[in-house]
Amino acid sequence: MTAHQISSPRIFAGIDIGTLTCRLLIAELTSSGTLRELHSDRRILRLGQGVDRDRILRGDAMERVAETLGEWRMVMDRYELAAFTAVATSAVRDAENRGEFVRLVRERTGLQVEIISGEEEAHRTVLGIRSGLPSGVSDVLALDIGGGSTEFILDLPNQATMMRSVDIGVVRLCERVLHHDPPTSEEIRQAREWVRNETVAAVADLALPVGLTFVGTAGTITALAAMAQQLPSYEPARIHNYCLARTVVQDLESTLLVRTKAERAGLPGLERNREDVIAAGAIILRTVMETVGIPSLLVSDLGLREGVLINLANQVIPQGQANAQH
Repeated sequence: MTAHQISSPRIFAGIDIGTLTCRLLIAELTSSGTLRELHSDRRILRLGQGVDRDRILRGDAMERVAETLGEWRMVMDRYELAAFTAVATSAVRDAENRGEFVRLVRERTGLQVEIISGEEEAHRTVLGIRSGLPSGVSDVLALDIGGGSTEFILDLPNQATMMRSVDIGVVRLCERVLHHDPPTSEEIRQAREWVRNETVAAVADLALPVGLTFVGTAGTITALAAMAQQLPSYEPARIHNYCLARTVVQDLESTLLVRTKAERAGLPGLERNREDVIAAGAIILRTVMETVGIPSLLVSDLGLREGVLINLANQVIPQGQANAQH
């Protein structure tokens, strides 16, 4: 376990270091086995900027993340934690100088970053998603659109979880294909074709049962759910378990693709600093839904960040006493 275990009750902290966004969650594991949020934060820091082209993490990007993690470490120190951990995903996995980043964070904050594999990322994401699903949901195909990659996670009761990852995320799609502002019709065509081909290959050997529940998690999907409801500010209670229809995604995509980045800023429900990648996210989500035949999906505000904490609690607390949920 790449975590720091210290004295105390049942309070845990977890950090998810993503390609686009970093997230912090501090929560208490209650006696009933649920997570009670004590503090959370998330910031769009763009750690993976340029990684697809250069295969290295940029110095300014590493500095931004290290500075934020330093702030978060001070917040964490206000709590009597049972354990804490930090995990990194696609951008750090892909970067040739990942060791430099891990050393920088350790020297600045004392945090030991765990670079998790795609399979382990899927496992912890499912833990987070499962902890907040409505009762009665059994067979799940989860879709996790990140900055550097997109994961398809098939989770069926009493079967091993199956994960397929494609190296298309919102940052990677922008850097490789969507060069104009707004994108040209040819760029949009190329983006759709790339996503469609990769999706077909990813799900080809996944036997999707009838009655499957499609669940979407992470920033692109939650942002589109907020935009669909024109929320003036991010409201987790209205986003979590919201049903996002494919027709609505199509309408949102059309709205985004005719606007420049500057014109997208301020659209109801769109998180600040996401205006340059949200169109790429809409292309990915619409194309995946069309390719797989998904008429609508259930939006989960819970995902890897919560799963990281649940996984940590299940390791620290004796078997049978944890069983963390959200």
